[in-house]
Amino acid sequence: MYKNLRQYVNFLEARGELLRVREFVNPQLEMAEIADRMSKQPNGGKALLFENSGTGFPVLMNMMGSEQRMSYALGVEKLGCVEKKFDDFFAALMQPRQNLWEKLRLLPMLRQASRWLPRAVRGAGSCRQVADLNPDLGKLPILQCWPHDGGRFITLPLVHTRDLHSGARNVGMYRMQLFDGQTTGMHWHRHKTGARHYEQYKAAGQKMPVAVALGGDPIYAYCAVAPLPDNVDEYLLAGFLRGAPVRLTRCLTQPIEVPADADIVIEGYVDPAEPLAVEGPFGDHTGFYSLPDAYPRFHVTAVTHRKNAIYPATVVGIPPQEDAYIGKATERIFLAPIRMAMLPEIADMHMPFEGVAHNIAIVKINKTYPGQGEKTANALWGAGQMMFNKMLVVVDGEVNVSRYDEVCACVQKNFRPDADAYFGRGPLDVLDHAAQACGYGGKLCIDATRKLPEEAYALPRREKKLPYKFTHQAGQDTGSLIQVIFDDSVDLADLATCAWLMGNNVDPARDCCVRSGTLVLDARGRHKSKSIARSWPEVICASPETIAAVDQKWEGLGLGALIKSPSLRYRHLLSGSGGAVALGFALLYAVNFAGMV
Repeated sequence: MYKNLRQYVNFLEARGELLRVREFVNPQLEMAEIADRMSKQPNGGKALLFENSGTGFPVLMNMMGSEQRMSYALGVEKLGCVEKKFDDFFAALMQPRQNLWEKLRLLPMLRQASRWLPRAVRGAGSCRQVADLNPDLGKLPILQCWPHDGGRFITLPLVHTRDLHSGARNVGMYRMQLFDGQTTGMHWHRHKTGARHYEQYKAAGQKMPVAVALGGDPIYAYCAVAPLPDNVDEYLLAGFLRGAPVRLTRCLTQPIEVPADADIVIEGYVDPAEPLAVEGPFGDHTGFYSLPDAYPRFHVTAVTHRKNAIYPATVVGIPPQEDAYIGKATERIFLAPIRMAMLPEIADMHMPFEGVAHNIAIVKINKTYPGQGEKTANALWGAGQMMFNKMLVVVDGEVNVSRYDEVCACVQKNFRPDADAYFGRGPLDVLDHAAQACGYGGKLCIDATRKLPEEAYALPRREKKLPYKFTHQAGQDTGSLIQVIFDDSVDLADLATCAWLMGNNVDPARDCCVRSGTLVLDARGRHKSKSIARSWPEVICASPETIAAVDQKWEGLGLGALIKSPSLRYRHLLSGSGGAVALGFALLYAVNFAGMV
């Protein structure tokens, strides 16, 4: 439990997990470039505190950008401790009670749970030590992360809204583009609770009060992105994880409560009667720019902050970045609820960093009956944020889902493309640029479980063809079970980049087919393709000017030997390329590859 970001900073520094940058670094482009270089170091590098931002606020970045720092943010030494806490809690809660005495033994647990509930504090919290009722967001070190971003964005906001009818609180993380000193965008997707609250106020013809907290205990930032069921208070999860209630204080100008220990609070409202504003582009966690779109305006009525406040920020882009480790925590923490609530057969789950949270998942099950692999896919595709998953590999047995060679050996042994490639359709992330329609597209399950007798005689599915043509070079067939086609600018030896592009660029409903016993996925860019109705975004890369500016000042930053810009590795992917090449492989493990046209 940390009282504010400064206490967390001191904690990280004492454990050798943080570096201070005392020289001036520009919040526009330079901070993000430095954080990108650091986040791609082994084990996520170090957290960075930029002490001179040109404002009165230092900037903290990469604060949860490693498995160790993610654990520290959750108040434990290892993520396994949180996983065990969830496992034990759900096991005790779900255990059958045979008699009254056993039921009464549950009461201490219920009393303990009541102590996790958020509580109001008397008077003003430390987040109101300084108040500005004539706010100017330009005083904050708001970042522009990438050269083609639509402007500066608040990237770690804890956006507080309330259900108009029930009063239930929601805390979400929706990026906020700075339009001017008193106005930002509010980028809540149609699937998010904040958007649902907005529709309620719109139907009622009322302005919607909103409060945005920055900083405080870093556990708040994690809980804001955790895949909780609707109407489950994020601060109840925070109370459970840290073993103490979140203390809330009422805002000055809006009927909303925020954590009393937040570093900065931005108060305001959204008026649903106003026309939507164009927001974006934004270099997003997919590694591509999300395109401009229309979102509500947020009007600022007050800004308060604690003395010596720290401004938290993150940069997202081509993985791995800080958000990869946040996703890793979710993978471990929410395995127990998934297992207990709907899929008791799940033994383990792994979401590769290259899958940018939703695109790729590997699940191991304890298989006992035919069709259980497909049942697992259907259940997960209907479960909370797993509905955004696009490619799912299901295995069983003694496979370690984090060892790609073991997963691939299982695929080679148990997967028949013509019978075991299971296609579906459903919701996708709004940021998925490959989907044929925004937020809706295809899904693919590779059922690599051992086949039971009833499945061994399953009739092969009808071969599916692509809606456009590509041509093999004569005699160049890879002979593998799975074949992925890339632009010829892609280095096939770079399997991490190949997996990242495959997850982003493929819509299984359009770009996958089974042909001659091989599952084919077309992962080429489609900047000029007539088969794609939607605009195709650009890969995120820092500009040569920003790279040169950071290189020039690196020696004075106190960050050790020069770390080259990761963008240099990806600039050749910009704006498409000529022909195509193919990589034949089972998931992320290369079998062989050959040239394609």
